[in-house]
Amino acid sequence: MTAAQVFSMASVITLPMWILMITAPNWKVTQFLMQKRVVPIGLSVAYSLYVIQELFSSGMMDFGTLSSVMKIFTKESAVLAGWLHYLAFDLLIGIWMLEQNKNIQISSLVMIPCLLGTFMFGPFGFLLFTIFKTIKTKKL
Repeated sequence: MTAAQVFSMASVITLPMWILMITAPNWKVTQFLMQKRVVPIGLSVAYSLYVIQELFSSGMMDFGTLSSVMKIFTKESAVLAGWLHYLAFDLLIGIWMLEQNKNIQISSLVMIPCLLGTFMFGPFGFLLFTIFKTIKTKKL
């Protein structure tokens, strides 16, 4: 399977999960997928395979400077691994936010921008959720 095919497949698999989390977070299928971490685990397996392949072919990666990280991301496989990393971790944060919200009870309408923000811009959605959570619970 080519890197482009893995990229497309990962994106296609991830999108329905986000749609379910945004539109039907309490549906039993959504809850099952969230509890079992089905999609993030699949993404993590793919990510791990690409990272292990890169380690065997190029050795240890240097993340010590911006220029060394930029050099790593000149390789298609490294960019794909980075994309899989983003998809998996953003999805895990979205799942975590919904799990947290079972106790907090932030309105579903307020959770939508938090989840969309996490889906599209990762840390931005997390920050938005943290702000709403702080307002709702009046705790830092």
